[in-house]
Amino acid sequence: MTIKLRDAKNKKEWDGFVTSHEEANFLQSWDFYEFHKARGEEIVRRIAEKDGKIVGVYAGEVEHAKRGRHMAIAGGPILDWGDKKVIKAVFDDIREQGKTLGCVFVRVRPQCENNEKNLGIFRENGLKKAPMYLSVEYAGVLDLTKTEEEIMVGMRQRLRRALRKGAKNDIKIEKSTDPKDIHTFYEIQLQTAKRHDFYAFSEDFLTKQFEAFATNGEAVLYTAKHDGEILAQNFMIFYGNEASYHYGVSSELGTKLSGAPLLHMEAMRDARERGIKRYNFWGIVDENDTKHRFYGVSVFKRGFGVDELKYLPAQDLILKPFEYYTKTWLIETFRKKVRHV
Repeated sequence: MTIKLRDAKNKKEWDGFVTSHEEANFLQSWDFYEFHKARGEEIVRRIAEKDGKIVGVYAGEVEHAKRGRHMAIAGGPILDWGDKKVIKAVFDDIREQGKTLGCVFVRVRPQCENNEKNLGIFRENGLKKAPMYLSVEYAGVLDLTKTEEEIMVGMRQRLRRALRKGAKNDIKIEKSTDPKDIHTFYEIQLQTAKRHDFYAFSEDFLTKQFEAFATNGEAVLYTAKHDGEILAQNFMIFYGNEASYHYGVSSELGTKLSGAPLLHMEAMRDARERGIKRYNFWGIVDENDTKHRFYGVSVFKRGFGVDELKYLPAQDLILKPFEYYTKTWLIETFRKKVRHV
């Protein structure tokens, strides 16, 4: 049976297939690539069909980087990883799309657990471990089929105390799907980035991303307030089987009054109402990596009693070996050492 690849036609057929896969999340959603298009970026959305039935998809965006023009496929492809014919057809197409677009390489970070079996699939199809990450590779995930009471029992005692403290402080939770409210989120993000030493996204980047998902009810901005003052905000994305804690910010007062834990509990309640089974806190670092800049944030996330999921690290399909090894590999290896990532 012949497997044919074609461009995606519409959101309904795309999201219908993606959300039918338990492991998938917003990284391969239709709206995520509408966001990339809104920023003027070139995108690829391809569908693999066998006898008129969709058997695999992948979406990527083309990045014009100093280290080399490349296509990034985060959270994909979405397919049956036990079907070697489909896998080969999809990777052959990825290779051809990358060449047509003039890419030096294609970087893929799939929704696969990091194990030898999955790594072998990528080796068989000509990919190798990338020198830098593409998307979060080590995540904290919470099972939302548990009741709120069961989640509370599984929490660390310190976090339970923080939730009780937050409730006593009469903190109010507000929700918004209005992209204009991202302006305040952006301003607080600048403060948070300064305190925790991380890269702050531009207001345009955050607003367009929120707008792309909020249009279809997939993004919500949660805000914790005390006496009218903002303590913390969470940018949540609800897609398929997963609720994603995409971005979060907090003020100095928010840290003292414990606003952030209440936001997560409220988002979990909303996720359950949507029938979502998984809450992804996203990036965490190794418990022993106490000097990492995100160690403190990781302690907070682990406090909810998360399961720790390690995705297969980013893999590169090298299309122009000379450029890749004389520029891409050297630049990224250096950056990795400097940034301690």
